Amino acid sequence: MEVYIPSFRYEESDLERGYTVFKIEVLMNGRKHFVEKRYSEFHALHKKLKKCIKTPEIPSKHVRNWVPKVLEQRRQGLETYLQAVILENEELPKLFLDFLNVRHLPSLPKAESCGSFDETESEESSKLSHQPVLLFLRDPYVLPAASDFPNVVIEGVLHGIFYPHLHPSTKNNSS
Repeated sequence: MEVYIPSFRYEESDLERGYTVFKIEVLMNGRKHFVEKRYSEFHALHKKLKKCIKTPEIPSKHVRNWVPKVLEQRRQGLETYLQAVILENEELPKLFLDFLNVRHLPSLPKAESCGSFDETESEESSKLSHQPVLLFLRDPYVLPAASDFPNVVIEGVLHGIFYPHLHPSTKNNSS
């Protein structure tokens, strides 16, 4: 897994003071997605991570002035923080994966040990607004098969989706 924070932006709000949102780019198994987080969310993550893993230093919570140079330093610091958590921990806690909106991998036994970032919020945000038509628990093309026997169901579904033009003709060739 690789993470970068390529940019940030200032968000204005009628309800509260303006704030900065950091755009996090997550690359995993050849797939990329983006997550936007405020510094307060990084700080909350850090406080929870400290209880269960060794964490690197996080940039200071208090910043005197919000000039672009200072925000750029904070962006770099947060990027370094996320990268260090990944480098220093062989198994990533579930709450860290939640923070990055990464689906939990069954192969990470330690992923459950820290709890989730926010139990109720996590459940609410992970509910789908639609029902999945097709769901694989693992990428059938990337990971090796679990046994020596081919999975006929997966092979049939993949064949039907990606090669529909190869279906055998159902016409009767009787004379």
